[in-house]
Amino acid sequence: MVKWIVLALVLVPLVLLVLAVRPVVARLPRLRRAALALQRRADEAATLRDAAESLQERAEGLQERLETTQQRLAVIQARRGD
Repeated sequence: MVKWIVLALVLVPLVLLVLAVRPVVARLPRLRRAALALQRRADEAATLRDAAESLQERAEGLQERLETTQQRLAVIQARRGD
């Protein structure tokens, strides 16, 4: 009799644990795919950020060249008397 009580006290929680863990284990492949998709998006975002920073630096360089050209044009026009 004691054997059955001990067996029930051990097996019932184990069965309940298995029943509780089963849905989580069943979702693991979907969670892994979602994590991989998020990692890919993070990599894409980093690539886009790098490209945006490069474009920003190029735009700043072009802005400096434009300002220099405008100054030279103003000097040329001043010499001509325009």
